[in-house]
This record gives sequence, C-alpha cells and structure tokens, in this order.
Amino acid sequence: MNAKELEAKVKALENQVRTLTDIEEIKTLQKTYGYYLEHWMSQEIIDLFSDDPDVSLTLAPGAYLGKKRIAEYFNRHKDPDPEFLHQVMQLSGVVNVDPEGKTAEGRWYGFGAVALPSDKGVRQFFMGGIYGGEYVKENGVWKIKRLRFDASYTAAPAAGWVAPERLAPVETRPAITGPQADVPRTFSPRYPSGYIFPFHYKHPVTGKKTSEEERNASIEGVRDWKYS
Repeated sequence: MNAKELEAKVKALENQVRTLTDIEEIKTLQKTYGYYLEHWMSQEIIDLFSDDPDVSLTLAPGAYLGKKRIAEYFNRHKDPDPEFLHQVMQLSGVVNVDPEGKTAEGRWYGFGAVALPSDKGVRQFFMGGIYGGEYVKENGVWKIKRLRFDASYTAAPAAGWVAPERLAPVETRPAITGPQADVPRTFSPRYPSGYIFPFHYKHPVTGKKTSEEERNASIEGVRDWKYS
C-alpha cells in the first residue's frame, strides 16, 4: 500500500468513525426527548430543537411551525398534575447521516402509556405509532429540526386494540414472591407520585443539569429516599 492509498484508507476510517459518532449522538437526542416528554419537562424539550427558522413539530392536531410555536405547545402545561403521564418508548431507531455530516434523518417506533387528568377524572390509554425526525448539527451539536409523530393506534387498557371476538382467553398466573429486600423501599416512585427518575446525563444541547431534582424535592416522602 503506497502513501496515497494509505491516506485514502485513513480518511475513510475517519469518516466512518465520525458517522458512527453522529448516529449515537442523534439516538441520544431522540431518546432524551422521550424521557423529558414523560413528565412534560417543557423547557428541556424546547431546548432540544434547532433555532433554524424551518424547525417544526407535527402531532395529531397538525404542524407547529417555528421554535416559538413549538414553545407555545409545550409551555401550555407549566406545572403538570402528578397524575399526568406521557411515557413514550422510542424503539428500533434507524438513523442516516448525510455524507457531509451536517444533517440526518431518523425513524422510530413510539410506544407508551398515557394518563391525562381532568376535572372529571383521569383518562388512560396505550398508544403506538411512528416518529420521523430530521436533525441538524449546529455549532457541533445535534438538534431536532423537524419531528413528527403519526399514531398507529390508541387503546384503553381494559379494551385493548383487538376486536373482542378475536381475543384469546386470559391465562391467570400465581403471584411471584421473593426474599425480603436488604434495603426496603420507604417511598414508591410509581405513578401518580410525579417522581422523575434522575438523569445520569446533562441536557445534550444546553449542557445544563435538568430540573428533576427541583421537581422531586416538592414530592412528599421523596426527600429521605434515594433512587439507586
């Protein structure tokens, strides 16, 4: 292998490493969106989006154009009810980065549980659909440029999404018990406590510590309990 061929080989490997790094950063960005959405951490969500004038968010009601409109959408719930839950697991992500490493596209399954409190009670349902994203690198940091979610189905837990006549009999199984824990729980982080599991990473765009510690401090019983 002559010097020219070696240089070309090294360049190709550098490009490959850069692309793989970009893909992992974009996956972290998109998955982080889902974790922040679970408890409607509005400012953290907004900060994930690009400042590009063509930024957009498309959901069931339609498209919100521009970061200002996206901020209006997420800022409508400043202090979410503890009974609120919007869990979205973003799965099977496929990300393609353009050769220049400046833009990218991704596709994900979105599945999760939703609980929407109102003055009449709490509506609960499962949902599933497809996320499609366009991403842009600004000053070396990947951000969301366009994001859309198209729901494939929503279903109440009791009803499910399969027609009643097609349902198989439910199998009942005995409860499984285990040995007593070494450190018993003194606080349950289950819904509707409003507890946000601590993030091990800072905001991928702003680099700032997120607000879950401050939010959790207001929940009764959580102060003397540490999640580990």
